[in-house]
Amino acid sequence: MANPEHLAKLKEDVKAWNEWRRENPMVPADLSRAHLSRADLRGANLSGANLSRAELFGANLHRANLSRADLFGANLRGANLTNAKLSEAGLFEANLSGANLSGAEVFGAGLRGANFSEAKLSGANLFGVNLNGADLSRADLSAADLRGAGLGRANLNGANLSRADLSGTDLTRAIVGFTVFGGNDLSTVVGLDTVRHAGPSTIGIDSIFLSKGKIPEVFLHGAGVPDTLISYLPSCVGNPFDYYSCFISYSTKDEEFAKRLHSDLQANGVRCWFAPEDLKIGDKFRTRIDESIRIYDKLLLILSENSIASSWVEEEVEAALERERLQNRLVLFPIRLDDSVMMATQAWAASLRRARHIGDFHNWKDHDAYQKAFQRLLRDLKNEDLPKSATAGGAK
Repeated sequence: MANPEHLAKLKEDVKAWNEWRRENPMVPADLSRAHLSRADLRGANLSGANLSRAELFGANLHRANLSRADLFGANLRGANLTNAKLSEAGLFEANLSGANLSGAEVFGAGLRGANFSEAKLSGANLFGVNLNGADLSRADLSAADLRGAGLGRANLNGANLSRADLSGTDLTRAIVGFTVFGGNDLSTVVGLDTVRHAGPSTIGIDSIFLSKGKIPEVFLHGAGVPDTLISYLPSCVGNPFDYYSCFISYSTKDEEFAKRLHSDLQANGVRCWFAPEDLKIGDKFRTRIDESIRIYDKLLLILSENSIASSWVEEEVEAALERERLQNRLVLFPIRLDDSVMMATQAWAASLRRARHIGDFHNWKDHDAYQKAFQRLLRDLKNEDLPKSATAGGAK
């Protein structure tokens, strides 16, 4: 547990804390398991501090010095780590989902040598961050913003890079093996032909399409892609996916409608996921759904009297809106089965009906009404990033 005196000093005032650290440089700061959620720790000198298992959810650590700090298992979800100093920090099993690490550095060395092994970095903002030489083995980087990031010589063994934005990312001499690439455009990745393969990796077919086949053969060979498949790739990348993928979120009391919608979306070429069919035995329900919101393009939220009464709806709406802010694109697609959301008094519901078109499926048991609403939804799920010639028959 945290040293009560150290914790009290830090909570008192960052300036006073930094002064105390200057006067007591040899005293190890023990802040293990400290509760510092949403704390304003801008510029705090936490170098070498023991912050293992600390609760730092949403904390403001802008320009904080965390070099050599022990952050084992710390909860840094949504934390502001912009321009923070994290060199040689220990982040094993730390949760940095949705954290903003843009500009994190140590005298130009960035996060070189930082230990992110098994860290949760899904949805994290790592735009332009220097992660050269960092240990990211088994880290969850799904849907992370890695545009222009430096991952040269980084250890990516077992890392999950599905849906991560790798535009201009430098992977020169990075180590991969059992690494997951899915939903990535690899065509602009730097140094892909120099990557060192410690074992086979997963290359999703969606990555092949998004990259338009522009992936070095030496990389594909090293990842374990068979020669016969590599030879056919140029003829397989004519058209990318017509529709965005989506995750359907709903109350189990609305399962009849959810199943029908899922079946019809699949039949129309929309890659979608929903809990009963796709949850694996032993999956933790809440964790699996959180991962799916991050990995899929869109969150299709079924609103009804049943779902609005559930505690998780507000959390999922907030998670989707946060992802929209981080990635600057539309994620949340709300549809309704009744008028509950139009009359709900919760702040999130009021904001949703003011700012978003909410698809109306309240007459979903009527065939014609359902088809009209469904076709509108299909139109909205159309991948607007495609050129007209790439869609089925072009825009009508």
